[in-house]
Amino acid sequence: MVAVLERRKYRDFDWLLTLLAVGIVSFGTWQIFNAQPTESFWKKQLIGLFISLGVMAAVSFTDYRRLVNFAPVFYAIGLALLVIVLIPGIGLKINGQRAWIKTPLIGQFQPSEFVKIPTVLMLAFYFGKVRQLALSVRETLVGVLILALPVGLILLEPDAGQAITYMPLLAVVLFLSSIRMSVVVIALVLSTVLIPAAYVVGVKTGKIKHYQQERINVILDPENADRKGFGYHTWQSIVTVGKGGLTGSRGESDEYTQSRLKFLPEPHTDFIFAVTAETTGFVGSLLLLVAYAVLLTKLVIGARRAPDRAGMLVIMAIVGGMAFQIFINVGMALGMLPVIGVPLPLMSAGLSSVLATFIAIGFVVSVQLRRFVN
Repeated sequence: MVAVLERRKYRDFDWLLTLLAVGIVSFGTWQIFNAQPTESFWKKQLIGLFISLGVMAAVSFTDYRRLVNFAPVFYAIGLALLVIVLIPGIGLKINGQRAWIKTPLIGQFQPSEFVKIPTVLMLAFYFGKVRQLALSVRETLVGVLILALPVGLILLEPDAGQAITYMPLLAVVLFLSSIRMSVVVIALVLSTVLIPAAYVVGVKTGKIKHYQQERINVILDPENADRKGFGYHTWQSIVTVGKGGLTGSRGESDEYTQSRLKFLPEPHTDFIFAVTAETTGFVGSLLLLVAYAVLLTKLVIGARRAPDRAGMLVIMAIVGGMAFQIFINVGMALGMLPVIGVPLPLMSAGLSSVLATFIAIGFVVSVQLRRFVN
């Protein structure tokens, strides 16, 4: 019987989903090389891919229900990591953010990337029970608290871009848990009023820095933006995207590119989509977005096959978070959204981001492998 179950696991393993993820990372590694050929970022990305595949396999063959049952433990560990990273001497401060911890084995990693997974598991643990009625206000507030704890700690780093990527996780879980429409309406009204008010207060108190204001102004009034100042990132990204044309353009040689000549800031992370548009053009960029669409569709299919609510909620929260990051990063590259430092899943350089995404995909595979198990 055990042998039969093991054979079924390998037969039902979602190989297409895995190949899609590997394909996107491989394509991203090529773009990282195009952006920074003299650096070792692309080599580290390949190493990260192999590590991620091993961790994904381990998660895939672990019963996801055990992971959900241990959600409070994982969540507590995640919060502890977010506290530890704030301690001077332990947390590394890079570009004004104390968001990394250096380890002897894997080098530096970013806890806020990994804590998304325990947060999702905790939300599924709380909202995953079978229910007949809509969420009460108390239950909704508990969900907000679950999200607010890690987000608050991330804002202390401070990393507003990473904190924003947590928001869709709760939104998706609440929506699928039958939140009352009256609560949704109240939340929308309050958001409409409080967000502009918070922006004004943040500007007056100095909590929102001048460069952050200018990055927003670049989007609102691009014609009058200072293209050599705070609008530099956005403008250079737009130029890089436009340079690619239909099928990609590198000028007279590979050396005459926006990224290689250092005109485009952070080409291997925040603006990897702009590099993709430059080297592969509209066609390559479109194919990348199609690959993302197929990947997200496969994840949604996995959610539909989930044997319980908890598994479904985890997968759909992963879908919401990934789709949101893609939207934000591409919007940044096209000059439609402010630059807030959100990586493009599976494409941007960084072991933490790639590993966290493969762990999430491993959970999806784990759910699908147990869709016929009671």
